[in-house]
Amino acid sequence: MSLSVRFAHRFGDFSLDVAFEAPAGVTALFGRSGSGKTSVINAVAGLIRPEAGRIQLGETVLFDAERRIWVPVHQRRLGYVFQEGRLFPHLSVRQNLTYSRWFAPRRPGESFDHVVGMLGIDGLLERRPAGLSGGEKQRVAIGRALLANPRLLLMDEPLAALDEERKAEILPYLERLRGETDIPVLYVSHSMAEVARLATTLVLMDKGRVVRSGLAHEVLSDPENVPALGIRAAGASLHATVTTQEEDGLTRLEASAGPLFLPHVDAPLGARLSIRILAQDVILSRTRPEGLSALNILPATVTAVRLGEGPGAVIQLRAGDDLLLARITRRSAQALELAPGADCFAILKSVAVAQSEVGGAG
Repeated sequence: MSLSVRFAHRFGDFSLDVAFEAPAGVTALFGRSGSGKTSVINAVAGLIRPEAGRIQLGETVLFDAERRIWVPVHQRRLGYVFQEGRLFPHLSVRQNLTYSRWFAPRRPGESFDHVVGMLGIDGLLERRPAGLSGGEKQRVAIGRALLANPRLLLMDEPLAALDEERKAEILPYLERLRGETDIPVLYVSHSMAEVARLATTLVLMDKGRVVRSGLAHEVLSDPENVPALGIRAAGASLHATVTTQEEDGLTRLEASAGPLFLPHVDAPLGARLSIRILAQDVILSRTRPEGLSALNILPATVTAVRLGEGPGAVIQLRAGDDLLLARITRRSAQALELAPGADCFAILKSVAVAQSEVGGAG
């Protein structure tokens, strides 16, 4: 099932005019605060009635201005997870989870045991929301939405109210949600770390418009999208397999371009991981460097060069089967004679990769 969105709407001085396709998987809406992300999912949910356009989920038209079609909120069969869990405080976790089933259509959907096991909340069933951490509340809220048997799951910055420790706790469960259910997810976030780990499709928004949309790894690795992503958040992901847990606390992984060493990654041998490398953490050399403390040196080929308006440049590289971005100065790019087709080496510091940038491969 896929979601097709095309509509326009005005809120006073602010106008939305968006169009994108959200196939199966996690489609992330990313952009600065005020770019219109939440308004888009509220229109999909039926909380906003656009002035023009069309919204279709699978074979069902939810909204069509020309044909005057407007499916009410309660008939859309969508699950909505907000920034805060909004659980019923007087009910136990079990009762919160099963509450939505009173209103769900009696059709095959996610089983109670599967959802509880996937989200790791089996030990919380008899507790009340007041006794849960922020991350536990959000997992229960996601479970409640899934058990309503939705055709689409809407998530509006579900980790925004959590501290970094709680975010790290819940992200692996969201990755499991992506991999173990066939329910498409429309995910709103202004955190690039979340988007890079979770999204299969990415929609970049700015000032009520879609700047770019497509496969997440293609959008993130395109130098032309750096201004919309934010220069400090720019980066790309490579995939690697865990091969060894070293005695000195490092984890050895094998990427398509060669070995990688990272601070201990809590993953079993053979696990396939996605590792986000920030563009600002990549150093380039035209010859293989010697005598460096950096352990990760990958052979690469320049595929694109984007010169910024200031002194900076962003270089796109192909390292094996993966694309990387490097943020360097324009002067360095010229001195190294970097142009499409040029061979070089990408140098990555092991300690520059935070644990939050390492997740399961989608």
